Amino acid sequence: MRKLPLISYAIIAYMLLAFGWWSILLLRKNEEAHNARVDKLAIELAVQKRIERASDFRLTENYQRLTDQFERQQRMILGEALLLVVSLAGGLYLLFRNLKKEISAAEQQRNFLLSITHELKSPLAGIRLILETFQRRRELKPEIQHKLSTNALAETDRLTALVNDLLLSAKLENVYQLNREPIDFGQLVQDAADRVVMKYRGANVHVDIEPDIPTIFGDMPGLTSVVVNLLENAAKYSQPDPVIHTALARGGDSEIVWTVQDNGVGIPDREKRRVWTKFYRVGNEDTRSTKGTGLGLFIVRQIVEKHGGQIELKDNQPRGTVFRVYLPVK
Repeated sequence: MRKLPLISYAIIAYMLLAFGWWSILLLRKNEEAHNARVDKLAIELAVQKRIERASDFRLTENYQRLTDQFERQQRMILGEALLLVVSLAGGLYLLFRNLKKEISAAEQQRNFLLSITHELKSPLAGIRLILETFQRRRELKPEIQHKLSTNALAETDRLTALVNDLLLSAKLENVYQLNREPIDFGQLVQDAADRVVMKYRGANVHVDIEPDIPTIFGDMPGLTSVVVNLLENAAKYSQPDPVIHTALARGGDSEIVWTVQDNGVGIPDREKRRVWTKFYRVGNEDTRSTKGTGLGLFIVRQIVEKHGGQIELKDNQPRGTVFRVYLPVK
C-alpha cells in the first residue's frame, strides 16, 4: 500500500515531463517550418525582383502574413498544451480524491466490523458464562445470584442499546420521523447524568440547570439518545477520573442551550469534521481501548438537526472537549 503512491507520483511526473518535452519539440518544429517558409518566400521575392533591398523583405505583406500565422500557431500549441496539463491535473485530482474517499470508507467499514464484533461478542460471552454458572451450580447464595443476575441484565441492556443504535442510524438516513411531545429537557439531562454516575462509578458529574427552562417539543427517544450519548462519551473518554460539567440555560426566547464539558483526551483538529461521520472513530481499532461503534456522534448530529437545532464541538481548557447543543423551544 505504501508503494502505490510513490509509483503513482512517478507516473504523473513522467507524464507531465513528457507533455512538456513534446510541447517544446512541437514549438521548435513549428519555428523551423516557419523559418523554412520565410527563406523560401525571400528567395521567390528576390528572383521575381519584387524587393530591392533585404530590409524591404520584412515589410512585405506576404512576410507579415507568415509571421501572423506562425504566432497564431505558437499560441495554439501553448494553449493546447496548457489545457492538456490542466485537464490531466484536474482528472488526477478527482481520481485521487475519490480514491481517498474509497480508502477512508473501507477503513471505516473495517473499524466498524472490528468494533461491532467486539461489542457483540463481549456481552454474549458474559451472559453465556452467567447462564453456565447457574446451570452447573444450582445452589448459589442469594447475594451471588443477585450479582450474577444484575450483571446479566447489564449485558442485556448493553446489547439492546447497541441494536437500538444500529436501527436508529439506519432510520435516520431514510424513514426517521419526529413524534413531537412536550419534554422537560432539564429532567432529561438530570436522569441521564444519574445514569452515567451509576454506570461509571468514578465519574464526577456536575449538573447546572437554570430555573424556568421552557418546555420544548421534540422526539423523546431521539433526544434521550442525544443526551445519553454525549454524557456517556464524556465519561468514556475521560478515564480514569472523569470530571464532567453539564449546564442547561436559555438562549433567548426561542431556544435552549445545553453544554457538556469533559476533561478527557480531546479530539484533534484534523478529526473534528470526521467524527460526525457514520462509523467513524478517532484512532485505530487495533489499538483503541474504549468501546463503541462510531455511531454515537452521527446519531447525535442527525437528531439535533432534524429538530432544527445545531451542535458545536470545541476544545476544553486545559484539556478535554466541549459539546454545545442549541435546540429551538418550538
